[in-house]
Amino acid sequence: MASLSTSSLSFKAPSLPTRISQVLRKPLSFQSISFGRFQSSKKLRLQISCAAKPETVQKVSDIVREQLALSADTALTAESKFSALGADSLDTVEIVMALEEKFNISVEEADAQNISTIQEAADLIEDLVQKTPAA
Repeated sequence: MASLSTSSLSFKAPSLPTRISQVLRKPLSFQSISFGRFQSSKKLRLQISCAAKPETVQKVSDIVREQLALSADTALTAESKFSALGADSLDTVEIVMALEEKFNISVEEADAQNISTIQEAADLIEDLVQKTPAA
């Protein structure tokens, strides 16, 4: 039986984004990993996720279902991509507008273009709601 123990772990990544929000929304691909003396050059992927509250994900799902006129038996998950559900760019704009109205937020165009799944939309909403001062 083999065992491995170490007190340090190091990752060597290509170029890291400058903003933490870029790290949180995109998978990172690592070129190598080392555990003490053991090194591997296998390409590894690490994805950090800030999961939105389940109720936010559900509200986003409901809006997506309504905007795309999806039947009640259409399965929606947090990972559901708008394009896979049949949404085109106009549908995506309408989804974002409905989300802005429902959550009383304003989504910047650059952020709106980065939304492609229900989870990404829910994460962005929670981020924007948290930044919005209480009325």
